[in-house]
Amino acid sequence: MTAPARTPGPRALAWRRRGAAFAAGWREFSRQRTGLVGLGLLTLIVLLAVLAPVLTDQQALDVTKATGGRLEAPSAEFPLGTDRHGRSVLLLTLWGSRISLTVGFVATLIAIGIGTVIGILAAHYGRWVSATLMRVTDFFLVLPSLVLAIALSTVLERGIGTIILAIGLTSWPSAARLVRAQTLTIEARPYIERSRALGGGHLHVITKHVLPAVLPLVFVNTTLAVGSAIVAESTLSFLGLGDPDPLRPSWGSMLRSAWLDSAVIAGAWWYLLPPGIAIGIVVLAFTMCGRALESVLNPRLREG
Repeated sequence: MTAPARTPGPRALAWRRRGAAFAAGWREFSRQRTGLVGLGLLTLIVLLAVLAPVLTDQQALDVTKATGGRLEAPSAEFPLGTDRHGRSVLLLTLWGSRISLTVGFVATLIAIGIGTVIGILAAHYGRWVSATLMRVTDFFLVLPSLVLAIALSTVLERGIGTIILAIGLTSWPSAARLVRAQTLTIEARPYIERSRALGGGHLHVITKHVLPAVLPLVFVNTTLAVGSAIVAESTLSFLGLGDPDPLRPSWGSMLRSAWLDSAVIAGAWWYLLPPGIAIGIVVLAFTMCGRALESVLNPRLREG
């Protein structure tokens, strides 16, 4: 006699539904050619950044160990030429991707994390909590984020951590307002009222119902915000507020060095273009992925 089939528990059913939703989302994402191109570019760039210590030697970034000539044009030995210290521009660009991507990802996670928490709390509790949090959000939203980031980077010690903190603490207001609007929509749905009627507390409603429904929007916003964080890091580094260690270059510090060395006047286009093109490609790739995810998660955009 065969044993009766075991009925999966609620948690197994929930994971099964999530798996089915992920599979359906990936099928829809794979139909977006721009999203696939952006994902391919990001995968290639991230792999090159991660494998930089394996493919190259970081000690070659030391100006005392440079083997090339000053502002040497591209050649077989140096495909993208050299800087004024004789270091390979290709090597600088490759290692610069590690700093720029790290700052972009970590600063975005901080900003999105702060914005998500403030947006959910403001929408869920309402009244004086919402009024207080939104006034703080409006204060940061009105002030130019770049000016605040410059002020923080000037006051604190120069370094990667300072740039990450400066960008993360000044870029969260837009995410907070976006999450708050989405949370208000979710809080008005009938199943939230049923959960409260059955005895669900604030923590249960937020973690079990509100947060899972808000996460897709947060994920899309994160994808789009990374590019802005990378541009902000490049701006701060170009202004001389980046990491002073020459063994930790970024694309922004490369642009600053090219400007200080008068690369345009000297005709050393190979010194100026690679970091600028790299920034443009990464920002474009993140934007393409974000727009594709937005169309996947928003059926109205998909129909349009």
